[in-house]
Amino acid sequence: MAVIRDPMPAFELFQPTSVEDAQALLRRYGAGAWVLAGGLDSFDWLKDRIKRPEAVVDLSGIPELRGVRARGDGLEIGAMTTLTEVVRHGVVRERYALLLDAAEAAASPQIRNQGTLGGNVSQDTRCWYYRAGWPCYRAGGNICYADTPESINREHAILGADRCVAVNPSDTAPALIALDAQMVIRAANGGERVVAAEDYFVGPGKDITRMTVLQPGDLLTAIRLPGAWAGARFYFEKVRDRQVWDFALVSVASAMVVGAGGAIERMRLAVNGVAARPLRLQAVEDLVRGRPANEATAAVAANLAIAGAQPLRFNAYKVPLMRNLVKRAIRGVEATTWAS
Repeated sequence: MAVIRDPMPAFELFQPTSVEDAQALLRRYGAGAWVLAGGLDSFDWLKDRIKRPEAVVDLSGIPELRGVRARGDGLEIGAMTTLTEVVRHGVVRERYALLLDAAEAAASPQIRNQGTLGGNVSQDTRCWYYRAGWPCYRAGGNICYADTPESINREHAILGADRCVAVNPSDTAPALIALDAQMVIRAANGGERVVAAEDYFVGPGKDITRMTVLQPGDLLTAIRLPGAWAGARFYFEKVRDRQVWDFALVSVASAMVVGAGGAIERMRLAVNGVAARPLRLQAVEDLVRGRPANEATAAVAANLAIAGAQPLRFNAYKVPLMRNLVKRAIRGVEATTWAS
């Protein structure tokens, strides 16, 4: 493994005060530019000297990228809004408690004070082979070191592997997918596009070198929450080794609308920690529609959720874990945080 070094490589630091200025810097430096949000993922890369950018563009001084504001019947959250601000916002707490639970599950209070919502969904994978500088597929090499007979792969993928078995580390990503959130992206040419949260993340079959649809020069500027799922029955659970700081082994997020007779009218369900991208379980959503939110429905749906799982040497535990979390989300067991 690579040796961790505290001194960071030299780079020019820029602190623009507008999105336009930030993008001008990204165009100027091209592949040599590095976008800094809360900095928690970035500082790991820089201190380990694996990434050596020519210029770092700090977005913290851009006011339009911060804050929670009403938009139609929903909310718009600036990408640079901290996780703590998301957790403490009254409307998020009242109408979108699923996002509150997911944001509050991220790391520690100190990290949430610095980490941003945009940074949380855009961070890179935490596979230790990749992060330590091993020349794997994701880093441009021709092997996945986590998928060999000698590998330590307890935290890696059981679904959707394509050469790379690293998983997505974001806590808020499955909640945003369950809420049918929209990601607002400012392109390098100044144009804007809006992408569904479930399409914001990419797997290795599409592009093995990145985790999101962001292209060089792009900036995630905001996340929009529609009113359609506000106040639904929410469920979030994150299983991790330690109660504070750790990334999820498996997490689940769901939004469900149940009719007067107890039948599920509609549902959105997503899991993370099991694949290179957070997965929306649309087949499970279709299966439970019109059925009662009870143990029998949950059992059938949970078995469908794990169909096709292919565990590695050390992560077979993720299969029953994912099955049980999906079951709990559907039958409505009160969420509790517990260690594996």
